[in-house]
Parts: sequence; structure tokens; C-alpha cells
Amino acid sequence: MEKKLGLSALTALVLSSMLGAGVFSLPQNMAQVAAPAALLIGWAITGIGILLLSLAMLLLTRIRPDLDGGIFTYAREGFGDLVGFCSAWGYWLCAVIANVSYLVIVFSALSFFTDTPSLRIFGDGNTWQAILGASVLLWIVHWLVLRGVQTAAGINLVATLAKLLPLGLFVILAILAFHLPTFKLDFRGVALGEPVWAQVKNTMLITLWVFIGVEGAVVVSSRAQHKKDVGRATILAVCAALTTYLLVTLLSLGVVPRAELAQMRNPSMAGLLVSMMGPWGEVIIAAGLIVSVCGAYLSWTIMAAEVPLLAAMHKAFPRIFARQNHNNAPSASLWLTNISVQVCLVLIWLTNSDYGTLLTIASEMILVPYFLVGAFLIKIAHRPLQKAVGIGASLYGLWLLYASGPMHLLLSVVLYAPGLLVFLYARRTHQHDKQLNFQEKAAIFLMLCAAIPATWILMH
Repeated sequence: MEKKLGLSALTALVLSSMLGAGVFSLPQNMAQVAAPAALLIGWAITGIGILLLSLAMLLLTRIRPDLDGGIFTYAREGFGDLVGFCSAWGYWLCAVIANVSYLVIVFSALSFFTDTPSLRIFGDGNTWQAILGASVLLWIVHWLVLRGVQTAAGINLVATLAKLLPLGLFVILAILAFHLPTFKLDFRGVALGEPVWAQVKNTMLITLWVFIGVEGAVVVSSRAQHKKDVGRATILAVCAALTTYLLVTLLSLGVVPRAELAQMRNPSMAGLLVSMMGPWGEVIIAAGLIVSVCGAYLSWTIMAAEVPLLAAMHKAFPRIFARQNHNNAPSASLWLTNISVQVCLVLIWLTNSDYGTLLTIASEMILVPYFLVGAFLIKIAHRPLQKAVGIGASLYGLWLLYASGPMHLLLSVVLYAPGLLVFLYARRTHQHDKQLNFQEKAAIFLMLCAAIPATWILMH
């Protein structure tokens, strides 16, 4: 019999997927684009928006507990097979590319302990030694998840608690070192040469990414011990992450002036901790970063493997990916996911490239499913308050799409196009009775046509 995930395991899954590498670079990233006034406004918008999105997920788990396939089934149930598939494909592809970035970051952080000015072993995480190490880690996690999602989630819970220790130490020391005049220095950011509203928009580009993973419990809701725990875990994890991000960002500006913080090398939390406790600060943050990223990678592997399984069960992905092993682990979709990650790792080594643009485009693909969560709640809401939450979550989703740049959304068509061929093949393997309607056929045609100029723009 399959063991189910309890509230603590679900909360750890969501929190771990959000608290990855980003939090350790957050002080410098935010100081570079905004002053304290803009940061306070930016976090207020993000806090309200992300709480509305998590509330929308909580309400959907209560209104439609039968939909236990997460954000994919919300999109499919509300807006048809094609939209549902695109939601699943975009989410899965984003998870694959995010996992590649986590593996690269782990070995880039390890270079702190191994590399010297005359000896480059792991470098920026793209040397042959780093790729070999990342490949070993990839298949160890693969083996863990094959032993059962419950086993992997239990290890993730320990990793989540471990990553909170260096973050807690940083917050305590930053409270003790906080100096109000330093925080108030150039409060409105005149030195940045941009109005406060422009600074606020720039913070959105950062806060946007640090909350990706908020849907973790919803994605694995079919494995939850109690359906009500899915919504509770999402709210608890969001509140914990939001509190952590607020404290880390705002306290840092009271320790070091904004202009000086903006020039710090990342992970900037290491530099701040060195100024507060000496050389050991760097070691603590480097170790914390490695544990944090490994935990986030484990969470994202569980979520990435779950999506093709659920999509295959709902006839959106080819039938083969619905297979599970004797531990009820999504074996076929896990092999698909990790072989894809392995191919990306080899390509990074061969091309020695910066795939930041690809990561940004893939991350954009996850925003459309977020928007569809709010839109679906508007569609099925029974009460005015539920509808209001749906409208708020949808508006936040649209704001994120605008803040992150419409051009990246256009370029994401390049990644959607091959998925459409998978969609059409999946319909053949499942022998669908229901035919595609005119709107769906037109959408497929337009997306395939748009992929040609989008590919040209991306290459140039």
C-alpha cells in the first residue's frame, strides 16, 4: 500500500522548492534595482499577490477535491484539452530546465571549497568535473525517487530544516547589526536615477522567480494523506517564505548601505555574514547554499516527474508515461525527466554556454498556468468572496506576465512548438473519441507558424 504525504512533508515540499539558491543572492539583487521605499511597496504587492494565488489554490482544493492533478487539471477542466496540455508541457519543461540550473549551481558553490586561483576544478559548474559530479547527483536522486515519493519527501523534510539553520543565523545577526540611519540612507533611491514606480517594477522581475514552486503541494495532491492538507501546506509555506524574504532583504539594507550592497559579489549573504561574524560566515553560507539547492532540486524532481504521469493518466501525454513501479513512483515519467536533464548537462559542457535566456523563457512558461489557476476559480466560484480571490489571483498573474516581459512569452512559443507534436501523438496513443474543435486547430496552426519568427528572434 502506498504511503501518503502528511502536512509537514507537503509544507516542506513547497517551502523547499521556493527556497532554493535565490534567497542567498537576494540582498544584492534587490539593492541593485531598488531603494528601501520601492522594496517595501514591491514586497507588499508580491505578498498580497502570492497570498491570493495560494488562497485560490486552497479554495480550488475545497471546491473541486476530485481534481487531484494540480494546476494541469485546473487548466484542462476549465479551458479544454489543448490548454491543459500546454499548461502541463510548459510546467514540465520549466521544471527540467530549473533542475539543470540547480545541478550547475551546486557544483559552482562547491568550487568555493575546491578551486584556487591556479586550479579550476568545478569553476562555474560547467567544467567536465562539475558535469560528471552533477550527473552522479542526478542519478542518486533518481534512485531515491524510484524508491517512492514518500521516501524522497522524508529526506526533503530533513534538508528543508537544515537549510533554515544558516538563514535563521543570518536573520538573528542582521537584527543585532541593524542600523536605522543606514536603512534610511537615500530612502527613495535618488542615486538610482529612476522613479519609485520603475524601481517597484524592477523588483517584480526578482520576486517573480523566488516564489516559483508555490504550487508544489497542488501538483502532488493525489499523494496527500488528507486533501485539506494541500491548501494548508501551500499557505503555511508561502507565509514562511515571504517572512524569510522580507527579513533577509530589508535587514540587509540596515547592515550595509544600499550602494555598497549592490556591488557585493553573489551569494551576497556570504559577504554580509563575513562583515558580521568574520571569515567563517562565507563557509556557513556556501554550505547552506549547497544544502538548500540540493533540497530544492529534490522537490523539483518529485514535481517534474509527477506532471507527465498525471497528464498521461488524463490522456494528454503518451500512455507510456502513466506507468508506476511497485513503490508507486512515477517511473516512466521520471526516466523521461532525468534523461532530458542529462542531455541538457552534456550540452552545457559541450557548448560551455550560458543558458540564462533559456531559463528565463522556461520560467515564463510557468506563469501562464499560474494565471489559469485564478481564471478557473473565477469560472467555478460559488460565492462573491471566492470570485474576488480568483480575480485578484488572475490580476496578479497578468501583472507578472507584464513585469517579466511580453517578448519572453512570445519566445516561449519555440519551446511549446515541439510539445504540440507530442500532444497530437498522445491523442493517437489514447485513441481519443473527442475531436479537436476549430479553435484548438487554429491555435495549433498559429503557434506552429509563430515558432518560425520566434526561433529567428531567439537566434539573433
